[in-house]
Amino acid sequence: METSNRTAAEIGTVDILCIVGARPNFMKIAPVISALRAVSPSIDVALVHTGQHYDKEMNDTFFQELGIPRPDIALGVGSGSHTEQTARIMLSFEPVLASTSPLAVLVVGDVNSTIACSLVAAKENVPVIHVEAGLRSFDRRMPEEINRILTDRLSTLLFTTEKTACEQLKREGVADEGIHFVGNVMIDTLYAQLERAVPPPETLRRYQRPSSAVEDKDYALLTLHRPSNVDDVAVLEPLLGAVVDISSRLPVIFPVHPRTAHALDRNGWRARLEEAGDVVLLPPLGYLEMLGMMRSARLVLTDSGGLQEETTALGVPCVTLRENTERPITVEQGTNMIVGSNPDRIIAAVEDILDTGGKAGRTPELWDGQAAQRLAAVVSDWLLTQPEYCSRHGLEKS
Repeated sequence: METSNRTAAEIGTVDILCIVGARPNFMKIAPVISALRAVSPSIDVALVHTGQHYDKEMNDTFFQELGIPRPDIALGVGSGSHTEQTARIMLSFEPVLASTSPLAVLVVGDVNSTIACSLVAAKENVPVIHVEAGLRSFDRRMPEEINRILTDRLSTLLFTTEKTACEQLKREGVADEGIHFVGNVMIDTLYAQLERAVPPPETLRRYQRPSSAVEDKDYALLTLHRPSNVDDVAVLEPLLGAVVDISSRLPVIFPVHPRTAHALDRNGWRARLEEAGDVVLLPPLGYLEMLGMMRSARLVLTDSGGLQEETTALGVPCVTLRENTERPITVEQGTNMIVGSNPDRIIAAVEDILDTGGKAGRTPELWDGQAAQRLAAVVSDWLLTQPEYCSRHGLEKS
């Protein structure tokens, strides 16, 4: 990861320290940084990349495609267990926080980088700003659910993507003045980049995997990465069996997450998928390649939270391979349906979409490409109430 080649001490004090660490963060931070810098030139923003995701195709490519500024600081923590990775991030982030003296730390989503940096900030009495707050799956077996709950409890400003998230935060005792419904910043990125999406045939030619189905826009797009689906062979095998069954009726394009690639190789499923049915295995795709694949798909099969939202915005039917979702609006208003990992339910859902076209859905409130601007306006107003910010910039406290 290329950085600005400066140490935290060389960067000096900043107003807002923004944190990214994993692929889902990148699409969310791009419009936020842009909007913060646009709303007021006096807001000094710095970007810290923890290095939680370190695969080039899942990391550097996204920064280049989305125009995200080079991280000011890269911690390079790498992989490990959830506990090990969280601890490494905390230890690495603490001196950065001390050197830059931010007035707030802005975190996005629900990954280990989110909770780790929030904990360090809270212990040093630095306010936390949480983008995408209030989402709940109500399944505490998911590490992300723990991260979401704890980050929200530590946060001063909580920005939500849907009104049900606001209601959930209030039920948990969060004061009204800290909750701000602004919409979905990830959809800001989707709309901003849609015209640049790579056509699927171009992507397949790049990987030397041409397919007439992609030319005809008649294929399913599959993503799998959650440990509950890919780490347990008793779950993974029937799920992949359903994929093979579906591929006999509809070709399946499968960009393989690094975690899933290890599982496929370990269990001998890579060769079985390539030999049985019409399944096209690809390496992880860049954002613009994935956006093109998703936009043109007949349907999407996924266990990703982000893809549930993106398919809803695009109006593409989504079959979620989980028993729950922390994004209920994608089911209530969007194109998403939750089927779990049961093969019969998965196949039935796909057949229903092929026969009826699937759920029509609609775009949720404030998913209009302007969420980051609304967020930045709130942050700017909040900064003007902070004596230290006004002192730094020669402003009068509002």
